[in-house]
Amino acid sequence: MSSYALTVIIPTYNEMENIENMIWTIIDVFQQNSIYGEILVVDDMSTDGSIQIVQELQKHQSDIHLIVREHDHGLSQSVVEGFERAQSDIIQVVDADFSHPVELIPAFYHAIHDEGYDVCIGSRYIKGGNILDWPLKRKLISRGATIIGKFLFPEITDPVSGFFAIKKEVVQNSILKPRGYKILMEVLGKGQWESVTEIPFTFKDRELGKSKLDTSTITDYLRQCLDIAVYALKNHNTVVWNEWMKILKFGLVGLSGIGVNTGILYLLTECAGWYYLASSIFAIEGSIITNFILNDAWTFTQGKNRLSEKWRRFISFQIVSLVGVAINMSILFLLTEVGNLWYIVSNFIGIFVAFLWNYWINRTVTWGKQR
Repeated sequence: MSSYALTVIIPTYNEMENIENMIWTIIDVFQQNSIYGEILVVDDMSTDGSIQIVQELQKHQSDIHLIVREHDHGLSQSVVEGFERAQSDIIQVVDADFSHPVELIPAFYHAIHDEGYDVCIGSRYIKGGNILDWPLKRKLISRGATIIGKFLFPEITDPVSGFFAIKKEVVQNSILKPRGYKILMEVLGKGQWESVTEIPFTFKDRELGKSKLDTSTITDYLRQCLDIAVYALKNHNTVVWNEWMKILKFGLVGLSGIGVNTGILYLLTECAGWYYLASSIFAIEGSIITNFILNDAWTFTQGKNRLSEKWRRFISFQIVSLVGVAINMSILFLLTEVGNLWYIVSNFIGIFVAFLWNYWINRTVTWGKQR
């Protein structure tokens, strides 16, 4: 049994202006919510007196612990070392600069301890979440990183959040290669987890001190995404691999739909003597119905649920599919008639774009987690 109910990890580097207030604020949160927790400060050899401040606080508070890292500095590396040294089964990560509202820590704790989630993420992008005092450039960078991350984790709105909590067992036997500032991506990509929830929060830019975001962060993040993708190819027991299997299944179902479409079109036109455009309407609808049945039962297994839920998914799938057909035809027409591209190439491009549309919207809306 661990000695603490919760470990709050605070990675620091030159946080003299914030660290004392942050520690006392978290202690107050612990006391007000009857949480027996430890505060684990992981410092990258600060030169501004941050270390000495924490050491002074340790003389009066036995639940404050300090790790001073002499080598391999970096926020993500600090958090991973904190994972290893945490003395509880539930771990919370929070920035030292008050950009994360620590009063929400009990909500994260209860989501994991009482509700049984493996991961709880603070999201800026679900209803109730927000970002304050960020310049447009930084907002665009964050949004771009989030969109890339959602290709790996479609159901998570803020996979690059720095404000999250996990069960320690999620990372206990995982081979993490931390870099940059997006340690949550590493946890999601290589950790062992099944259930995740998100809590909205308002991100405030740091109150005191200097932001550590620079252009190298973008490069580190792209390298991290590539590394997670390679990891998934070698380790099939990850969430990312499972997601890729859904994409493959969705594609195979789509191919079967082409067969259904062609078969119905041929039978109604050649055997029943229908006008081919009338036949095509039934052929398209037939392929949509069979595609839905296969995806509902195989690609996105839902288990037993109410008939009304199946109808909701079917209607959603129907609308998304028809929009996909419109996308395909529009691209075919524009690239061929306006762009003078060979119609076969135009059609392939249209099919590809429509496939991305169909998968993404169906994955996140039709078969997405109902919030």
